[in-house]
Amino acid sequence: MNLILFEEHELGKALPRRDERTTHLIKVLHKKVGDRFDAGVLGGNRGTGIIEKINLDGSILYSLNLDEAPPPRLPLRLAVGFPRPIQLRRLLRDLSNLGLEAIDLIGTELGDKSYRDTKLLSDGGAQAALIEGAVQSRDTLIPALSVYASLEEWLAEKPWDKAKPGTAARLGLGPLLIAADNVRPGGSMARLSLMRRSAVLAIGSERGWSDEERDRLEEAGFLRLSLGERALRTETACVAAAVLALEKIGELG
Repeated sequence: MNLILFEEHELGKALPRRDERTTHLIKVLHKKVGDRFDAGVLGGNRGTGIIEKINLDGSILYSLNLDEAPPPRLPLRLAVGFPRPIQLRRLLRDLSNLGLEAIDLIGTELGDKSYRDTKLLSDGGAQAALIEGAVQSRDTLIPALSVYASLEEWLAEKPWDKAKPGTAARLGLGPLLIAADNVRPGGSMARLSLMRRSAVLAIGSERGWSDEERDRLEEAGFLRLSLGERALRTETACVAAAVLALEKIGELG
């Protein structure tokens, strides 16, 4: 936990004794009254906090000085066919850790329909995973998370067209559209040239894309590109493809 993150409704209230942030401050970081810690507000600024008092019940009173803006979102939107729920939690954490702009979960023709019923999307588990990833990277912002019933619905809505335009868009350059696919790909992600623009990355379910979905992606302007010869686990493919895409649009320095 590299950042103690608060939500707006918590400000001014003591951190309860059994809160994991209290445990981290006292038992992991060994903080005492008067000590500083890295802090931030979800969706807002980050900076430092000071432990003002540790109450008899173990709760913590604190003050905050948040004068630093969070790092900017990286201009990459990633869509993935619904993975297994146990994979989804890890995937949301890791993609949030990377600082992506948005994550779209889509139903695919070859995906297991039962995966779409995961309680993570209704019990706060998805939000918690996104926050965990942000905290580890000292960020206060999390990716926008959306759900689509099918690839067809996602392509029809084109959520990337609704995003705030960056410099490339203002110059008339649309986002780089990539569909990771190892079946008869049109090229390799590793061999793409540097393109200073935003990107949209689509990754199929653990069984990949159907032929009909491949046709839809190509019709929508997506480049079907390979990640190599190996069949990768969903979360491995997403993280590897995301890092490659970020490198190809010049966002890794």
